[in-house]
Amino acid sequence: MISFLSLLFLELLAVATITVSFSNGSTYVGCIKSEREALLRFKHDLIDASNRLSSWVADQEDCCKWDAVVCSNFTGHVLELHLHNPVSIDFFDYSLSIADYEAYERSKLRGKISTSLLDLKHLVHLDLSRNDFVGLQIPRFLGSMRNLRYLNLSSAQFEGMIPHQLGNLSTLQYLDLSNHYYPTFYAESLSWLSGLSSLKHLDLGFVNLTVASDWLLDINKLSSLTVLLLKRCQLHHIPPLPFPNFTSSLTTLDLSENQFGNTSLSSWFFKLQNLEFFDLSVNNFKGPIPDGLMNLTSLRHLYLSFNYFNSSIPNGLSRLRSLETLDLRNNSNLQGTIPRSLGKLCSLKSFSFSKTNLNQDVSEIFHIFSGCVLDELKILDMHHCQLFGQLPDDQLGEAKNLEVLDIGDNFISGYVPSSLGELSSLQKLDLSNNKLNGTLSEIHFANLTRLTNFDASGNSLTLKVNHDWVPPFQLQTLILRSCVIGPQFPSWLHSQQNLTVLDISSSGIVDSVPSWFWRSLSQFIFLNVSYNQIQGEIPNLTGASLLWFLDLSSNNLSGPMPLITYPYLYTLDLSNNSLSGSIAQFLCHKTIEPRLTQVLKLGSNSFSGELPDCWMNWQYLSVLELSDNNFTGNLPFSIGNLSVLRSFHLRNNRFLGVIPQSLKNCTELVTLDMGENEFSGNIPAWIGERFSDLVILNLRSNKFHGRLPVEFCHLTSLQILDLAYNNLSGSIPSCIRNFSAMVSMDYSQGNSIQFTAYVYGNFTEEQSLVVKGILDKYNSILNLVRSIDLSKNSFSGEIPMEVTDLLALRSLNLSHNSFVGKIPESIGDMRELETLDFSVNLLSGKIPLSITSLTYLNHLNLSNNKLTGEIPLSTQLQSLGPLSFTGNELCGPPLPENCAGATVPTPNHEKGKGDKGSNEDEMIWFYVSMPIGFVVGFWCWIGPLLINRRWRYMYYRFLDRLRDKFYFGIRRLC
Repeated sequence: MISFLSLLFLELLAVATITVSFSNGSTYVGCIKSEREALLRFKHDLIDASNRLSSWVADQEDCCKWDAVVCSNFTGHVLELHLHNPVSIDFFDYSLSIADYEAYERSKLRGKISTSLLDLKHLVHLDLSRNDFVGLQIPRFLGSMRNLRYLNLSSAQFEGMIPHQLGNLSTLQYLDLSNHYYPTFYAESLSWLSGLSSLKHLDLGFVNLTVASDWLLDINKLSSLTVLLLKRCQLHHIPPLPFPNFTSSLTTLDLSENQFGNTSLSSWFFKLQNLEFFDLSVNNFKGPIPDGLMNLTSLRHLYLSFNYFNSSIPNGLSRLRSLETLDLRNNSNLQGTIPRSLGKLCSLKSFSFSKTNLNQDVSEIFHIFSGCVLDELKILDMHHCQLFGQLPDDQLGEAKNLEVLDIGDNFISGYVPSSLGELSSLQKLDLSNNKLNGTLSEIHFANLTRLTNFDASGNSLTLKVNHDWVPPFQLQTLILRSCVIGPQFPSWLHSQQNLTVLDISSSGIVDSVPSWFWRSLSQFIFLNVSYNQIQGEIPNLTGASLLWFLDLSSNNLSGPMPLITYPYLYTLDLSNNSLSGSIAQFLCHKTIEPRLTQVLKLGSNSFSGELPDCWMNWQYLSVLELSDNNFTGNLPFSIGNLSVLRSFHLRNNRFLGVIPQSLKNCTELVTLDMGENEFSGNIPAWIGERFSDLVILNLRSNKFHGRLPVEFCHLTSLQILDLAYNNLSGSIPSCIRNFSAMVSMDYSQGNSIQFTAYVYGNFTEEQSLVVKGILDKYNSILNLVRSIDLSKNSFSGEIPMEVTDLLALRSLNLSHNSFVGKIPESIGDMRELETLDFSVNLLSGKIPLSITSLTYLNHLNLSNNKLTGEIPLSTQLQSLGPLSFTGNELCGPPLPENCAGATVPTPNHEKGKGDKGSNEDEMIWFYVSMPIGFVVGFWCWIGPLLINRRWRYMYYRFLDRLRDKFYFGIRRLC
């Protein structure tokens, strides 16, 4: 026995010696000629824009020394091809430059996959991921490469159905067919998986498995599976699985971003005793968090975010003692507080609960986690959790390993503890939109040497540091909106060499911008210094080669329009300054590439001259704001190149001429504001035919004449129509009832009108409107406004009855025209009206009794018409004052003229002509109504300034009912 062991030892020693000699290169075997030729044929069918395969040449005979090729040292056979794109980027990382994207695209291999790969008979590893084989299917011949153990085709842009021939790769252990950026794969069945008996890692992320109904049964045949990734596979149902074959082997399961809906978690999940990673996020799961999860005691990472779990946070989570990541973000129905038992999760490193309904004192949470949890915790995300209370000084200082602290969008109050400065591992800090106050000083940042992202916006904080302070950190993102950091421009920003995102808007700066800051714009991607009192001129920003977003609005900047040549500036806002001169050089400067700008706001400056005819360079504009300047001349023809324009503001300039025909190409328009200019001619009928999405149309104060085009009735989305102060004539078309957005209100759309910008959120529409004779700006509640203003024109004919079908209308102004006939009897149907102006027309007849139903009405003007008879009695009408009715032949309160011998109409009863007691009733009601009218009139003038609108309307209705009780009570007594 001993001699046998000795012999075996000598043989092993000899093999080891030979192995060492081979590895030292003494008997190195080079590339096999036939395989070298196969690789050259393979390269010939590829397009290699970045020359990654430059070493693959015939002159270099040893293919084993070529880049991305790995050979066997013993046989010389090619074993591995590492042809993945070496450049990797995160498409959601906005700090990346255009050059980064270009480098990523340039490094992709393209072309065809040659069958010469079949000559590499010993190939065990093939990686073609992150390339661009768009339009190609996965080659079926790959299923003949029987020695493959690793195959990665992820995000390589292959298309079509996954070939079942891949099921012939019986030795395959790793298969990745995911396609995260461009999901173009699908599978009708996964039955071919049964041939992959050795498979351990399977990633089918973003593969469409909608019709693969037996997907789970097919996967269950893989008894050696350890990793299963099925992210966003459009799965709708989790079938039962009585006996999962991978119970003991599976460690990672990702079913995130599918469409399971009301499906409950299957019981077989809870049998995966060795599961360490479990992701069920973004799936619409409802109901309580299942107790069965507490059986998965090996779990280290649990993701349940973006669902609709509605239970409280289970105490049983404390049983998962190995848990390192707990992610319950965006479960808005999750109720209750964090249980104290979670203080036992001593391995916890990431705790994410943002957008859940915790409603808990923040100091209590820190107390629960004090000790072993705070010792290990790296990520604490409780953004938008309805937290309140004050940050505890002692417990906050315990979190020495904390890298991310996000408690933004809560109700946390008080001072920021100085112990914050002890968190030396902190990288991201978000305190935004709370009720914090007091001062942030140098001590708060003393040891934050690793801090890269800081957001304290939306609080009442003051940053007070020495003028020569040099921060210990190098930030990438700094957002201090609404924090006081002025009045001087913060000189410490000069030290921040890595800063790419900066927002110091509304921060109390009353200073000029130092030259070093203008020069540093070359490092910024996002810059917002709006709503300060910054003065001086803006230099040419030709070096700002990374800027995507620049907002310098609402300052005191002066001088000419700066030259900005960078084509990828998506948003530029210079509005509300004192800039002057022409914008032609800026608009018409030639660049190699077309401008990608989507939002351009230059309003409220002193720009002058004509608009140049070079808008063909700005074809991606979605928002163009040029209002309140001194522009003159005709609109250039090239304005029609803005085919995706949605918001177009030209208000209050000196533009003239007709609306150019080319504008009809801008069919995406939602807002068209050309008011307060000198445009003339007929209003084009094609506005109604081409702009089907138009919500706001403002042509106020121009020189338009002619009739209102009947084609306007196609504008079913119109909410605001202002054609006042023109010379329009003719009648209002009866099809005005087709303005369906004025017929009913869709409250689901929110209060503001927003357009989605390509980067950095939304653009909120703003509109100046004249209501009750006062010009005001609307933005945050603009989507609730419904208004028609046709005043100061030459319209004639009767007011069409169809106007009263616009039940959602809140302001209607037809004053200063030549309308005749009666006020429509059904005017009272327009219950939402707050402003009604029919003054200075030729209207006749009586005021309709139904007008008393307009309980929201707070501005009425019927003056200077030919109206006759009594003013109907209602709390609302009599509170509006006599000026609303003068210049007619009307009588009764609030006018001093007494309706002698007449019966005043009321909305709640009828009087017979032969009623002998009518005079007595009139006298009784007159004396009763006088004191009530005085009190009601006084408070209806003053009250709206003191109480909200809903209370006001309830108050009006109460007084109406009180009047009726008085009237009928006295009448019965008589």
